[in-house]
Amino acid sequence: MRKFAAMAVAAATSLIPAVAFAQAQATEVTGGALDTGDSAWVLVCSALVLLMAIPGLSLFYGGLVRTRNFLSVMIQVGAVVAVVSLLWIVAGYRLAFGDPTNGWIGTGNTWMLNNTIDLLRGDSAISERSFALFQLTFAAITPALMIGAWTERARFGWVVTFCALWSLVVYAPVAHWIWGDGWLAVTMGTKDFAGGIVVHTTAGVSALVAALLVGKRQGFPKQLMLPHSPALAMLGAGLLWVGWFGFNGGSALSADDNASTAIINTHLGASAAALVWLAIEKFKVGKPTGVGFATGAIAGLATITPAAMYVSPGAAMVFGAVAALVCFPMIQLIKQKLAIDDSLDVFAVHGMGGMVGSLLLAVFLSPALGGVGYDEGATMMSQFAAQLVGVGAVALYSAIATAVLAVLVSLVIPMRVGEDDEREGLDLANHGERAWEFD
Repeated sequence: MRKFAAMAVAAATSLIPAVAFAQAQATEVTGGALDTGDSAWVLVCSALVLLMAIPGLSLFYGGLVRTRNFLSVMIQVGAVVAVVSLLWIVAGYRLAFGDPTNGWIGTGNTWMLNNTIDLLRGDSAISERSFALFQLTFAAITPALMIGAWTERARFGWVVTFCALWSLVVYAPVAHWIWGDGWLAVTMGTKDFAGGIVVHTTAGVSALVAALLVGKRQGFPKQLMLPHSPALAMLGAGLLWVGWFGFNGGSALSADDNASTAIINTHLGASAAALVWLAIEKFKVGKPTGVGFATGAIAGLATITPAAMYVSPGAAMVFGAVAALVCFPMIQLIKQKLAIDDSLDVFAVHGMGGMVGSLLLAVFLSPALGGVGYDEGATMMSQFAAQLVGVGAVALYSAIATAVLAVLVSLVIPMRVGEDDEREGLDLANHGERAWEFD
């Protein structure tokens, strides 16, 4: 026994020089030290953002469609998250966060997150792979948001193929323009803390274009198409609300007061929007609804996202109230006035929320309103111009690229199912199973 213990001590001692050498090499490569607390926070937030998509978004969207299409929505969300996750590692991360030399698209030797990447991400205290994982969850949920625009009539193969290509052609370049030190951030000074432009503007505008191209559901807008389960929609919205703490809080990339600021502003924005939405419903239709509460909360979350770390808690309440006041009538405009079948209001809620929040950011950055202040040489008007250029450029690019991609994919895989399949429901038509079986 003593002989065995002596051998173990000798073996452990022999490893000390190797461990010390490895630590020295890591320090030499990165020039900094890994903060395990910050890393743990970002890893937890990555899980929270994934929770937003699976199961949060699945339940929220699934509860809003008719019973015969519930399972199809959940499968579409799951498949899109899976395929985009793979593509993010293969190419998306490099396109978004590679070398920003040209300002338009990332380059460099980060393919498949190989071992030549730095240990630390930039000047942060988290690892490159932790950062890549966190951003993967953003890349995965963004195209999944668009699924709400074509529910109950899109062909599964077209959905997955289109969203996969969209993540590389639309999402990754836009992420580079703003978060990867691209032209909008460096040249124009556009700000977007956690995705008002990168996530919600791209998804919202693209969803509107896709809804126009896919066409209306049979019976829209004359036939009443009620949600089959407002309870599931509220449950999904609740998961989105909690997961959004990781979405915005994790974007601080550190477990500090910046993360706390982002989270409390996120919660206040959602709370204000949900309550104002209920008040509007009471005034307009006579009764506040569960779907209204859930939709209002999501609108508030999308609107505060671009500014969550930059503004005061009081300003966050204003963002939430404005979100409800803008997004509620936008739903009426899109569906009733323009008769566009954006089925689950992706543009009206996410798109408009993200764009309005991105513009309000310029005003509430002001220290006089409790904001963190403007960059050196910038003013409220110059920052508003920078935000307007960012929103406009991204919206235009998203619309054009989406139209081209959607049509090109449709040449190989038709966009929508046949009329009989649509009447039967996509659960059976696309997947051969039902969410619930009735005897």
